[in-house]
Formats: sequence, C-alpha cells, structure tokens
Amino acid sequence: MTERRRRGKGPRRVRNVLTEQRPFVQPVRQLPPTELVSASGIDAIHDASLRVLADVGIDILHEEARQLLAGAGAIVDDERVRFDPDMVLETVAHIPHEFTLHGRVPGRDLRIGGDRVAFASVASAPNYVDLDGVHRIGDRAGYRDLLRVAHLLNSIHTFAGYPVEPVDLHPSIRHLEAAYDAHTLTDKSFHVYSLGRQRNLDGIEMTRIARGVDDETLDREPSITSIINASSPLRYDHPMLEGIIQMSARNQPVIITPFTLAGAMAPITLAGALVQQNAEALAGLAFTQVVRPGAPAVYGGFTSNVDMRSGSPAFGTPEYAKASIVGGQLARRYGIPYRSSAVSASNAVDAQAGYETVWALWGAIMGGANFVMHGAGWMEGGLHASLEKMVIDADLLHMVSAFLEPLDLSDDALAVDAIAGVGPAGHFFGEPHTQSRYSTEFYSPMVSDWRNWESWTELGQPDARTRANAVASELLESYEPPPIDDAVVAELREYVDRRISEGGVETDY
Repeated sequence: MTERRRRGKGPRRVRNVLTEQRPFVQPVRQLPPTELVSASGIDAIHDASLRVLADVGIDILHEEARQLLAGAGAIVDDERVRFDPDMVLETVAHIPHEFTLHGRVPGRDLRIGGDRVAFASVASAPNYVDLDGVHRIGDRAGYRDLLRVAHLLNSIHTFAGYPVEPVDLHPSIRHLEAAYDAHTLTDKSFHVYSLGRQRNLDGIEMTRIARGVDDETLDREPSITSIINASSPLRYDHPMLEGIIQMSARNQPVIITPFTLAGAMAPITLAGALVQQNAEALAGLAFTQVVRPGAPAVYGGFTSNVDMRSGSPAFGTPEYAKASIVGGQLARRYGIPYRSSAVSASNAVDAQAGYETVWALWGAIMGGANFVMHGAGWMEGGLHASLEKMVIDADLLHMVSAFLEPLDLSDDALAVDAIAGVGPAGHFFGEPHTQSRYSTEFYSPMVSDWRNWESWTELGQPDARTRANAVASELLESYEPPPIDDAVVAELREYVDRRISEGGVETDY
C-alpha cells in the first residue's frame, strides 16, 4: 500500500462498509421511461436526421469502411458518404434489442437492454484528485486505486474506460499494462479504446485470456466494450471506424456516441443538436451491421450545451436532461439499447457537483438508459476523477437502484396486524414487525449521516466529502484482489511482456 493511499483526511468509521452495501445486482426499471416529446416530434427529428444523412452525408475517413458502405448501398463521393434512408433503417434493424455483457466471472455478467440498467465508473479522465486533496496528472498508482475502490463498490457494475489515464505508462504499451491491471485487480467487465487496430486486437485477446475461453466462445459471448465517438459535426475518423471493424467483426459491443455540444459542435438549438446526434448515431450503428449483421451495439446520447460565456462544456443542465430523455425515445424507436451519462462540470466535491450529477442521472434514468457512463467519480466536465466523488456517487447509484425496486404489497408488508397491535398513540420501534425488518427495510447509506446537531458537532462536524474520504480510505485498506487462476495471470503477463518486447503499438513519440 502506498504512503499516499494511507493518508486520508476523513475520520475513522466504525461501520463495515463492505458488508453493509447492497449486493451487486443490476436494477430493473419499474417506471416507464418518460416521453418528453410526442410521437410526432420524434418522427420530426427522425425524418430530419435521415435528410441530413441522405443530402449532406457523413465524412468517413477510412477507405475500407467506405468500400463496405458502398457495397451496402451507400453513395460514396471521395470521403463523403450519403446514406439511403431505407438502407439505414433496414441495417440497424439487425441490432439486438438486448444482449449479455460477460464479466470475467459469471457473477459479473450484465444484461444490456430492456428494462435493465448498468452503471459504469468514471472513464478517461486525464487527472485525478487523491485522498489528500492533491490534484494529480493521471498515473498508474491513481489508476489502480480507482480500480480498487470501484471494484469494491457494488453499485458500479462495469468499467467503460480507464477511470484515470495512467500517463506515466508510455502510449505504446499503456493499453497493455492498463488492461493487465484491470483484469487482475477486478473481475468486472472492461473496455478497449479504439485508437488503432492493434489496440483493439490486444484488448480483445486479453479479455479472452482473462475469461479463460476460446475464440469461438468469445465471438459468441460479448465480453468487452468500446466507445465509438463521431468527430462531430458529421465525421468519423479512421481509428473509430477501425474500432467498429475489429469489435463488430468479433461480436463485441460498440457504444456509438456522438459528442454533440449545442452551440459548439452542433446547432445551438436543442432540436437541431438532437437531429445531428441522431444522424451521426444512425450512421455509426448502420456501419456496425454492415461489418457483421447482428453484432451488439448501443445508441449513445451525450448531447449537452456549452457555457456561451466561456465556451466550456456544461453538464447536469436542464438541456442535458432533456437531451438524455429524448435520446432514449429515439433509441427505443429503433429498438436499440441506450447509453447516457451521470456527469458534472463542478471542480469541487460540493453542492454543485451533487445537484448536477443528480440532474444528469435523473435524465438518464427517466430517459430509459440501459448503460450509464461516468456513473461514479466524474468531475470538472471529465477533466478529473475523484475517489471521494466516486464513493458519494456510488451511494447515489444505490439509492437509484432502491428507488427502482417494486413496492412490496404483500399482506405482511401492508402491516394491518402491526398497526392493530400498536394501536392509537403508540410507536413502532419495539414492534416485532419493525424489529424483524430493522436492518433490511430501508437503504443504509455509506456517506449520509443522519444525526442531530449536538452529536454531529461532537464528531467534528464531518461533511459529506469528509465522510466519503473515510469510506474511500477504508475501502483501499480492506481491498483484496478478486480470485483469479494463477495460470490465467501468468498467461496475461506473458502476453503483455511479449507484446511489449515487440514494441507495443506505433505512436508519434
């Protein structure tokens, strides 16, 4: 354990965080998704998107991708590709409505689609804030700590990217060592960055080794994800398209996510930004099916607005929540699983971070999101990850999961006998009906502390950030790696060492 991790400013806690968490279970949405826009309004966005694809088109900066699309009926003019609406709709109809994302062990399998929700940790932050409050450039020590804490937090179901970029690892080998850490420090499903063909191949092969399966099984069982971003507006670059080719060919899920910031990379009107989002998403989704019909894919929505005073991205805004809900309506129109995010632009673990995250998460859940990116630990518009925020967000995700559970309406839960036993003017604290359910009926938070002023003052007036610091410190001190066969670890290490000896992947530096 590093000295940096042993320090932490939070008070020692007496509760056992690990045993008091809710179990690792995917929530199932009981509420119907919100329909913010009428069916005719969704049709208007859909029709406008198809006009953009047919008349304006998308720049496809990958020769093989253009050839594949031309063979499927698209019109190719140099790098510009225009899509026939019927071809788009017929193609995306092959995308599965649901699929299983396999973890390293069966207990970590996730169902993506339908009424299921999966929460992913913060991903791709270049910096992080450690438990001493120090803002650090991403490094392997911080990356490993974030993996360890997220592994132990049951409301975090998967890793859809590095929680922080370990920039002290050279880019030519970073993906190898980072994947090795992920497959040995956690048994939750992982991610590969589509930043070149060999990175995809390495990520897929290391996932196969970690799961201990053969190629045929891996091709049958989706096990690793990749985020594919359009280079908004209206462009897919070579690495992203290569990622689709490699991932979809192996039946591994890609999450197609245009990054449409209204007023910057998309029209300033929310309707216009959603038209562009939908056009870009449909183009990427169609290409996955050109590569391999039936390959799993997810419709990703990430439309937000910018602060027009500074040009900085704004997250957790009313516009972001609206876009999340309408994005879900569009994904359901095509019968495709939906990705959204729980995000914040705050620089500090403060009230702004809390209300922006809740607002974004509310939009994602009410929008019917099946895969929620950046669900725990995202700060500063994605520029840094926070261990304290990860713990607070994990608490929030547990609360959302509890909220989504159906109301128990059994005879015992209706409690008529308990009400009769207590009668008028009594209390239920000592009632057997209460005592038998005392530790299970209500959600027990890791961070929230419901005390009166006097007892809170006696403890030194710890706020939520201080309490989260203590929880994160306890998690790191109690962390033990999940079981993994020694032979699998050896094979992973051998693969990484061999690929490093071969030079990893080419980089510009």
